[in-house]
Amino acid sequence: MIAWKRLLRTLTSERFLATRGGNDIAAVDLHYLSSGHVTGTVFLFQSAGWKETQVSEVLTSLDESMLPDVDLDSGSLTYTVVHGEVWGNFEASQSPKAT
Repeated sequence: MIAWKRLLRTLTSERFLATRGGNDIAAVDLHYLSSGHVTGTVFLFQSAGWKETQVSEVLTSLDESMLPDVDLDSGSLTYTVVHGEVWGNFEASQSPKAT
């Protein structure tokens, strides 16, 4: 079973992390448009061993768990799905000043 956690929420976007068995398996960024449509990018982590046939499982799980106002069946939700490897988290940092 996929468990979803909301990591970030703004007025027009959200980020979710999917886990299964204590392992991170996917991330989703959603953007809420003024038209009422929602567009998102789904990142399926290579380390989770995803098969292309499992994409609908992920989308349906997110839809049913976290998105009460939109759904795939009504056409108010559009996704781009990416499968790949996570290389890490990077943050901007202030460079030390030369003296």
